[in-house]
Amino acid sequence: MSLPENAVEQFSDCLTDSLIPSADGFSFIKLSLAKYRGSEAGLNKISVRVLEVKGQPQLSFTYHYQTRDVTKNFRIEDGLAQIQTYLDQSQVDSFKSAYLRLQGLETQLLFNKKNEATIQTTAAANTAVVSQAHDREKNRFIDIKRPFLTGLGVTDAQQKLIPAMSRKWKQINKFIEVFQHAFESLKLPTNRPVHVVDFGAGKGYLTFAIHDFLRETLGYTAQVTGVELRDELVKLCGNVVNQLSIQGLDFYQGDVRSYHPEAVDVMIALHACDVATDYALHTGVRLGASIIMCAPCCHKQVRPQIKSPQVLRPMLQHGVHLGQEAEMLTDGLRALLLEACGYETKVFEFVALEHTSKNKMILAIKRESLAKNTAKKAEILSQIESIKAFYGIREQCLESLLMADGLL
Repeated sequence: MSLPENAVEQFSDCLTDSLIPSADGFSFIKLSLAKYRGSEAGLNKISVRVLEVKGQPQLSFTYHYQTRDVTKNFRIEDGLAQIQTYLDQSQVDSFKSAYLRLQGLETQLLFNKKNEATIQTTAAANTAVVSQAHDREKNRFIDIKRPFLTGLGVTDAQQKLIPAMSRKWKQINKFIEVFQHAFESLKLPTNRPVHVVDFGAGKGYLTFAIHDFLRETLGYTAQVTGVELRDELVKLCGNVVNQLSIQGLDFYQGDVRSYHPEAVDVMIALHACDVATDYALHTGVRLGASIIMCAPCCHKQVRPQIKSPQVLRPMLQHGVHLGQEAEMLTDGLRALLLEACGYETKVFEFVALEHTSKNKMILAIKRESLAKNTAKKAEILSQIESIKAFYGIREQCLESLLMADGLL
């Protein structure tokens, strides 16, 4: 349906009506504003969802920048006013695309180069009901009553959060939030399985969570494998899978060098020590993973190679500073190498794991447009060589692995 006249008004009315509460809650699920035009440097898009803060519903705006996300909460009426401003093409800051998802309905508003608006409304093929009972400190992308949480000891027999597991519960939901933003941008078809491999699965909290989110919330047929070296943890997770008769989830005893999947859509490697991170990233790239999520924890390969440039020697004479420089250098090179392989890459802070204070995550999303941009690839490879020459770096594991397979 295309209605150039009153398209913005029709979209706004639809949005406003979706935020009028009924016995079943709001029909509103989410709103995405894209194709930003304005003065805010690095801003790509805004995602909007409903959450509950201190008993009151609010609109939570997540501003997605090139290297970070920023969240702001508004009262519903104030949030609606802000959205109206963003849709006003006469404003300095505006968006040329708006996508609204409701229960059973999808509506998209688009502006052409002349700022003429059109609207398209279709039935939603796969509507995901997202809980609105969120608190800022307790964002719940996973239903706390899911049986696997009890099986893993996150909740008790009454499905109440065990206080000692509150930090883990926060980490689970933050992880799924990051994954959701990345996964939604891909628009993968629902008629085939989504293959996920989690290297270093540990006790399986995030492995179970992503399997549950894909299947129960998004409606995909997920095939998830957790890979873990410690046999006792593999058995623990396997027992929970068997007790709950979970389909499409299994655990393998081994590591990134011994487990060789045939297909991967999503590759996860959290707390992969030193070059294990590089082997995991290489596996994801080699198999064409659509999403790579990695949280490195140590950077032993590059540090002894660093020859401090003359101008930096007064700073890098201190071991702590040299360690931080090695970390930034290693993960910076990894991000550039992923970009050279056609991935849109972000490096940002994540919730620290319970066994390490490190809280960095590398998120890479496969983009065909980047993969085909040979000029951009050449530019990135030149940047990598310049950085290596500046610091005297002779070898970086991920680069060596990619070159050996002809992927660079």
